Amino acid sequence: MLYNLLYPLHDIISIFNIFRYISFRAAMATLTAFIISLLFGPAIIKMLTRLKIKENIRKEESARLYELHSNKQNTPTMGGILILLAVVLSTLLWADIFNRYILLALFSTIWLGATGFVDDYIKQVRKKSKGLTAVSKLTSQIILGLVLGLVLFLDPQNNTRLDIPFLKNTSLDLGVFYIFFVILVIAGSSNAVNLTDGLDGLAIGTVIMVALGFSILCYVSGNVKFSNYLLIPYIRGSGELTVFCASILGAGLGFLWFNCHPASIFMGDVGSLALGGALGIIALLIKKELLLFIVGGVFVAEALSVIFQVASFRLFKKRIFKIAPLHHHFQFIGWSENKVIVRFWIIASLLALLTLVTLKIR
Repeated sequence: MLYNLLYPLHDIISIFNIFRYISFRAAMATLTAFIISLLFGPAIIKMLTRLKIKENIRKEESARLYELHSNKQNTPTMGGILILLAVVLSTLLWADIFNRYILLALFSTIWLGATGFVDDYIKQVRKKSKGLTAVSKLTSQIILGLVLGLVLFLDPQNNTRLDIPFLKNTSLDLGVFYIFFVILVIAGSSNAVNLTDGLDGLAIGTVIMVALGFSILCYVSGNVKFSNYLLIPYIRGSGELTVFCASILGAGLGFLWFNCHPASIFMGDVGSLALGGALGIIALLIKKELLLFIVGGVFVAEALSVIFQVASFRLFKKRIFKIAPLHHHFQFIGWSENKVIVRFWIIASLLALLTLVTLKIR
């Protein structure tokens, strides 16, 4: 908004020329989102506590897990509202609000945030422990994926090719099947972050690493000189997504202030579904879909642990892990919660670094 309002005046007031630079606006978006989170965090925590919207650890699911997490009982949840508030406000303030990539990213994030909100509302206010059915959540994700898939497929500026990491001038054209691939990415990424959200700061800390990596990818993808030098697809206007990624980064850091161990608030589905979907749509918009599997490797591992666990038990009546998702498995073998969190963060940071390295190894 500031870009649209003030940059046109740069011929009259030269200092407004600074709004031309994505790097400046991204830095300010990070700071703004962080400050919004810090300012509104205590009030939202008090409001959720007053409304008795608190985490409910169910003993019937796993007695051992209940024993490990009983201290989290009654901690306020639905803190994803704070994240969405910071991301949306910061993006609207510092990004070009008429940029189509920004509009698509905000639309997707808000859509999935609303889906998560309804799920949390049913669980916390209606007191129905399981919330939305899995089919209902998946249907919402599929509808969003279908809409985005059609928009991208019909966009003459977009293509249906998948850029292959580590390989130069190599891509896979999916044609009309790209629409179904978009659905898979949106549903997979949002659910993967949701599954990872089980320990204090684990999911949001990993999201911060991914958002930082994506902010750099967005910047180089939207810069004709950098993209040509790195031999990656140049996507006109996509550099503006750097501001969106920076907003996620700042909001994540602000939320982590309250969510670090021992957590004062949890994000709930309203946060995890929205953030996961946001990362997925960014990967799609800058044509780095396959890199999402690297930079978001922690989320991929968490999701696969659940898939393999369920498949193994149904097919062979045997469990691969002591419990799924993966972070709980490590707790069950004796790792402390802090050790699991920090080690996963380390892996996430290394994967983000590896993702950036792929830009040169081609």
